[in-house]
Amino acid sequence: SMGNPHAITYVEDIDNAPVLELGPTIEKHRIFPNKVNVEFVKVINREVLKMRVWERGTGETLACGTGACATAVASFLNKLTERNVTVELLGGDLFIEWDEKDNHVYMTGPAVKVYDGEIDISLIDI
Repeated sequence: SMGNPHAITYVEDIDNAPVLELGPTIEKHRIFPNKVNVEFVKVINREVLKMRVWERGTGETLACGTGACATAVASFLNKLTERNVTVELLGGDLFIEWDEKDNHVYMTGPAVKVYDGEIDISLIDI
């Protein structure tokens, strides 16, 4: 957990990972009573992970910062990567560092606008 729950699964083929099929099933599984974000991860090497994410209540998204952090920590704990990794996401790359001295997880990456929109509030049942 990075403040919200994550279920991480490692896959061989990230481009064909069953995100849309298994994401909602895992998200709502009874072992996760408050639902869970689901990360599908391919280990490229000890410094690079490629990830797709199904976010609870939303569906597949372009990126998830807490998911990238949780994935980096889990990957290190499972001896798959180093403490510092690049996580490649559909929305761009994030650099994740799990500092051994202070035990904090640091994330560096771009923040970009991906959507503009308008909401007709007359259509909202308040």
